[in-house]
Amino acid sequence: MSSSPEDLSTLVNSLSDKGQDDLASELLVLQSIFGEDALKTWLPSNQVTASRPVAALRLELTTNLENVDSTDITAHVLISLDPETYPASTPPQLQLLNLYLGPYSVDPGLFGSILRTYISAEGVEFTPGTVCLFDGVQSALDRCSAWYTDQLGKSTAQEIIRHEERKSRQSDGFSIPPTNTSSSNLSSADAVVPIIEASSLPPGKIFVRKSHFALVLYSSLMMTPQVGRACALAHPNQVPAILDFLVADRRVARAAHPIIHAWRCEVNGVQHQDNDDDGETAAGGRLAHLLQILDLNNVLVIVTRYFGGVHLGPDRFKHINQAARNALDVGGFLESRNSSSDRPARR
Repeated sequence: MSSSPEDLSTLVNSLSDKGQDDLASELLVLQSIFGEDALKTWLPSNQVTASRPVAALRLELTTNLENVDSTDITAHVLISLDPETYPASTPPQLQLLNLYLGPYSVDPGLFGSILRTYISAEGVEFTPGTVCLFDGVQSALDRCSAWYTDQLGKSTAQEIIRHEERKSRQSDGFSIPPTNTSSSNLSSADAVVPIIEASSLPPGKIFVRKSHFALVLYSSLMMTPQVGRACALAHPNQVPAILDFLVADRRVARAAHPIIHAWRCEVNGVQHQDNDDDGETAAGGRLAHLLQILDLNNVLVIVTRYFGGVHLGPDRFKHINQAARNALDVGGFLESRNSSSDRPARR
């Protein structure tokens, strides 16, 4: 069945003439929020007459997703409703028209989620007699943004791992500005750690490669990736240079929280330590506590967290700590602690 465009103002006037003022006002509100050209109305060709009642109305909303990244990602949402029964008794229906959001092919889960906007717990509750177009559309767009961010986080994390692999194969080209401290303490950071296959790792780890950093990609069951890194530290003044080195990589810099970190370093018998949340409240302090209970010194641990579209609540700290501990384990820092703890106590 073919369709043809109809001027929105004409439709709004027609709806008002028929006493459907709630719907007419809501369409104008959508137009004012998303832009004058964002909303197009489409009617079946056999119903585009002023004298015939509209049995089905379809509107296409075109807008850019918010809070995804610097790229404009356009979403097309089809709104279907019956003006004779909405909002009195029946809800509208939403459908995502995109086959792709950015470079990512839209999966059936997202399509189904948008279709069930008004009939599922994750959507918007429909109350007869109450308009709900904007709430439903905004909910659908939020889920599209979350889905896109999730796909971006997964691909970015994998890109980081591939990048680290290439660097490891090519050279140990990482350098830290010289300090007054002897570099002999950096031996554990310079040691090469072999690839550990995914099958040999506990659930959640993908695989590991090291070039100056012990690197672990850890993904929670919610698919929120965190990349943990750990390296030896000879002096506290090395920390800023290491952090600057990491955030110079755009893959790291565009994470939600690029450099959540904590460190401990003993110099001339004096213990130095610090941490930073990097916007994830209390996360740095928890990493510092992890180093403390593991009794580790001369080490810096950094976790890069990508938002996967799902708010994990307090569980996010568990995943951040797990990524950090995995990196410390891969880097051999836990082994050195265990070997020292096995030594007999002095009498």
